[in-house]
Amino acid sequence: MKIWLDGGLWDIESARVSVLDHGLTVGDGIFETVKAVDGEPFALTRHLNRLSRSARGLGLPDPDHDEVRRACAAVLEANPMPLGRLRITYTGGHGPLGSDRGDHGPTLVVALGETTRRPDSTAVVTVPWTRNERGALTGLKTTSYAENVVALARAHQDGASEALFGNTVGQLCEGTGSNVFVVLDGEIHTPPLASGCLAGITRELAIQWTGANETELPLDVLQRADEVFLTSTLRDVQAVHRVDDRELPGTAGPVTAKAMRVFDERSGHDLDP
Repeated sequence: MKIWLDGGLWDIESARVSVLDHGLTVGDGIFETVKAVDGEPFALTRHLNRLSRSARGLGLPDPDHDEVRRACAAVLEANPMPLGRLRITYTGGHGPLGSDRGDHGPTLVVALGETTRRPDSTAVVTVPWTRNERGALTGLKTTSYAENVVALARAHQDGASEALFGNTVGQLCEGTGSNVFVVLDGEIHTPPLASGCLAGITRELAIQWTGANETELPLDVLQRADEVFLTSTLRDVQAVHRVDDRELPGTAGPVTAKAMRVFDERSGHDLDP
């Protein structure tokens, strides 16, 4: 396995990042996960634009998009696989042990892992912890992911693949690594960005391609929605067949099935929409 680290390809066994890298010591970093199909990244331009937005939100220098593209191309060429998870990580770089940054400049790592197509439907659980819709990191895709690790572990304990959060005012927000959509009376709704959710790339495309509405929704909408589905880079559009103890149909409902079909068709025709 070859990865890109600060300007070149390295064998995974020999690639090294400083133990004083700010991404390790204080979680001062951002990342993107990009789907790669037969060596071609999907929606890379949108991912790079969000990487820059996250960098500005943390006060990091803007990443060089040309360099990141070269890194992605090199890693994809060096590690051929039918379906991959391309991970772009960009941190504050070597720094002191406290929260202050050093002056060594950022660290860029691009790695690739093989994956398989997700099941057509999944189970989710709600968790008692909240997203802070007014926090300093709200809307940024940062490496400070421990909250998601804890919530996802809870989901796995309950036989689910995703955990869903409400925000501090009791509204539906998002999953640990996904956005959530509900179908009410035949119409698709998803929480607005003001809820504190991440501006997911797949979310953005699903809204554009299905006409979904951005709507403030109470968390308990999950107990009465006709259909529920998730979106994310590796899930694309995925139906939900169980929310906590509530069972939904084992196959995608008609609105979700159409959304899945539309997303597959549109994304298959344009790899960089």
